[in-house]
Formats: sequence, C-alpha cells, structure tokens
Amino acid sequence: MHVEEFNKKVVFITGANSGIGHAQAEAFLKLGATVFAMDVKENQLVQLKNTYGNEFDYVIGNVREKRDVETAVQKAIEQKGKIDILLNTAGILDGYAKTLETDEALWDRVMDTNVKGTYQVTNAVLTHMLKRKKGVIVNMASIAGYVAGGGGAAYTASKHAIIGYTKQLDYDYARQGIRANALAPGAIETPMNQADFAGDGEMAKWVAEETPAGRWAKPWEVANLTLFIASEAADYIHGTVIPIDGGWTMK
Repeated sequence: MHVEEFNKKVVFITGANSGIGHAQAEAFLKLGATVFAMDVKENQLVQLKNTYGNEFDYVIGNVREKRDVETAVQKAIEQKGKIDILLNTAGILDGYAKTLETDEALWDRVMDTNVKGTYQVTNAVLTHMLKRKKGVIVNMASIAGYVAGGGGAAYTASKHAIIGYTKQLDYDYARQGIRANALAPGAIETPMNQADFAGDGEMAKWVAEETPAGRWAKPWEVANLTLFIASEAADYIHGTVIPIDGGWTMK
C-alpha cells in the first residue's frame, strides 16, 4: 500500500462522530484524503473540522432517512466533485435482546439503521461511482454476521444481511469498476460498547478472556485495516468479509 495514493481521494463516511467511524475519518485524513462525514451527532465532527479545515466537512443526518442521505451525498459531490471511497460504518446495537424480547420498534430501528441505511447510502453513492466506472465500498459487518452471541436477534440478523448484501453488491457491479468488501469486527472498545465496561466491568473482562488474543481492540486497528482494504494493494479482493476479532470466530 502506498500511503500517497489517498492524497486526491474523497472518502464518504457514515457514523463518523465516534468509535470506528471517527477513527476511520482520522486515518484517511492523516494520509491526505478529503473526508465528508454524515452522523446524527456532531461534537467530535466539529473537532475534526477545526483540525483539518477544508479537507474535512460533514452534515448532520440519519441514514434511516432517505432525504437526509440524498442531501448529504449531493452536498459531498457538489463540494468535493466526487466520491472515491464509501465507508458504511453507521450502526446500532440491540442490547443483546432475544427475539421474544425484541419488540417491533427495536427490530425496525436496528434493521433500518444497519441494513436499510447501508442500502440507501450505497445506492445514493453508487450512481455517481458508476458514472466514473470506479469506486470502493467498505461495509461494516460484525462477528455477529458469522456466529451467534455477538448481539441479539435483530443485530445478528442485520449483520448477516450486511454480509449477503456486500457479496451481491460486488457480484453485480465488479465488472463496472466497483469493489465492495466488508469488515467484521469483534470486541472493539468504542462508545457503542460502553455498557460492557459499566460498573465493575465484568462483561468486558469476560469478553477479553473469551477472545483468543486476550484483549479488546482499539478503533484505530479497524481503521488501519480499512486503509488496506480500500487501497489499490487490495484491488483483487472482491466481495470478501474480513474478520478483525482477535480470533473469536476461529474457536
């Protein structure tokens, strides 16, 4: 991977205000890329704007809302001229709720954010990528897309769906210059997982003990993998899901 290759690239990231998405934004910005972000919150996005100036911009919007998505993508295209790389990182958990504990509202909220959100953002960006006959898409799956136990009924179903969607997306558009892959993180220490560290942190300790690597990962570790899978060095990797889980799914 040649780090200078990102100098003139434009990256569109959802869920960039915190956690993995924020780490991804910083990783690409540090390598000279221009980043346009979308999130429902903005406190840390303001910090990025103050640090990187014209190389970074953002809009407040929800991936569940088609109008928000279309507005954000249109603004990114108008300001930056193109989108080379799309990172569909926005997502929510479901509190490990079993199916009988999952009411319709929770099911819809998880599916609309994790699956429909990815679909809506992808379709909005893909149209522009196809015109240029080139584009890289990295979707956020999870170990919950492989095995049970990484979430509840809704979250696990949503991440299985992301894996299937990613494979079909690449299959359908690879010959038109599109390359789509997904990442499947395990235990990553992010605000989304802060409940595991609450109180005496017994849940977090248990997760670390059950992970062959013996620890949680930091968001920047997922960001570094994103840099590789989005780079020209990974150009022959298509429709693949790459675990970054400390060995969790090898058990």
